[in-house]
Amino acid sequence: MGSQNLDSSLLYKNFENHAATVIKSGTGIYLKAQDGRHILDATSGAAVACLGYNNRQVQKAIIDQLMDISYCHPGFYKTKVAEDLATFLVQSTKGHMDKAILCGSGSEAVEVSMKLAKTHFAHLASPELERTHFIARTGAWHGATLGALTLGDFKARKDPFVSLIPQTASRISACSTYRGLHDGESEQEYVGRLAQELDDEIQRVGPHKVCAFVAETVGGSASGCAIPVPGYFKAMKAVCQKYGVLLILDEIMCGMGRTGTLHAWEQEDVVPDIQTVGKGLGAGYAPISAVLVNARLTDSFKKCGKPFAHGQTYMAHPLATAAALRVQQVIQEEELVLHVSKIGRYLEHKLKERLCPHPHVGDIRGRGLFWAVEFVLDKQTKVPFPPSLGLNGLLHARGMMPGYEIALFNAGGTYDGYGGDHFLICPPYIVTMADCDLIVDRVAKVVEDTFANLDTLIC
Repeated sequence: MGSQNLDSSLLYKNFENHAATVIKSGTGIYLKAQDGRHILDATSGAAVACLGYNNRQVQKAIIDQLMDISYCHPGFYKTKVAEDLATFLVQSTKGHMDKAILCGSGSEAVEVSMKLAKTHFAHLASPELERTHFIARTGAWHGATLGALTLGDFKARKDPFVSLIPQTASRISACSTYRGLHDGESEQEYVGRLAQELDDEIQRVGPHKVCAFVAETVGGSASGCAIPVPGYFKAMKAVCQKYGVLLILDEIMCGMGRTGTLHAWEQEDVVPDIQTVGKGLGAGYAPISAVLVNARLTDSFKKCGKPFAHGQTYMAHPLATAAALRVQQVIQEEELVLHVSKIGRYLEHKLKERLCPHPHVGDIRGRGLFWAVEFVLDKQTKVPFPPSLGLNGLLHARGMMPGYEIALFNAGGTYDGYGGDHFLICPPYIVTMADCDLIVDRVAKVVEDTFANLDTLIC
């Protein structure tokens, strides 16, 4: 299968052998493996490669920038391309956000957003130095660095490092109707209950101690594309405003067009105080993320006159910003966000038509080109498969086998942080209806054949 050799020096996760398929090249929505197979990338990597592979326009932008200047220290200098990208991002929010901080990864952006929130309160005319507590949500994932792990709740990745993590965050329930909505409860009542839970948690911690409420606008890999019900974020922001708490929306995975609007919050009738974006920003052509800051906060910073005590070597990197700017220009020029909205409805219909009848498909949820399929042992009780079975890994592995050739982003823990299996389907924005049909056909074959082999285990 073109897997990496046993004597490889490269360490990803497994110290013995990272038995991953070796990729030689990519074109469109396909990756070409060393063994000659063409793998349909139905997940854009990890919702990253939104333009697909081998986009000549982005490649040229990177090469042109490389020939001009490949690096200069962001503390001493700045480049026009970084300024242009920041301007593009700010203008894309229609005046709601006022500044953009250009970082290198999603985890970095989350850490910067936390530091920025803390700095806001420290720099007020009457400093509120006790505001160091963050409220996040169960089942969330905000990144792998220690500060980001503080917010996250992906237990398999967090548990080994709990003793290192600052204890400055607590969690409330996520908004996920599949497991969270009570029998007989309306969506409006559900929103009211979740808003009250945030209010209660702020009261428990102490309103003078809470810095920000942090949430993924649409749930990511850990929660499996959990979609907010109408009015949810508006109600949560009202609670935040009641106590002077900031609202930070993490759109590292769901933002930059993935859910059918450039910013996912545009569909929620709410504007965050701080926003993070990442994966789809540079489409994988370079590592880059960004933090967008609300105009209200930047006005406060300007009045204070003190700097933001943060800086990193590769912030606003010229090659990364050149790649991201051209990616966003291509998305805009080719009207791909509108395409995502339209083709996403087609993909939704095809996925649900083909997979919902399966006895172990519990839920299919998402928006735009950001979908999750969750599997359960019993549809009525929603009981998950035992974690020891590793079902989501089996599904991914089968997809990578000869005869299937489809990449699925698998994850677990949607039930309680440990149990629960799902995979994501989040193809590049350039997919056609024919591509969606092929994706659904291959996904269905993976699901059907995997469960056919599990019959003896689940009877």
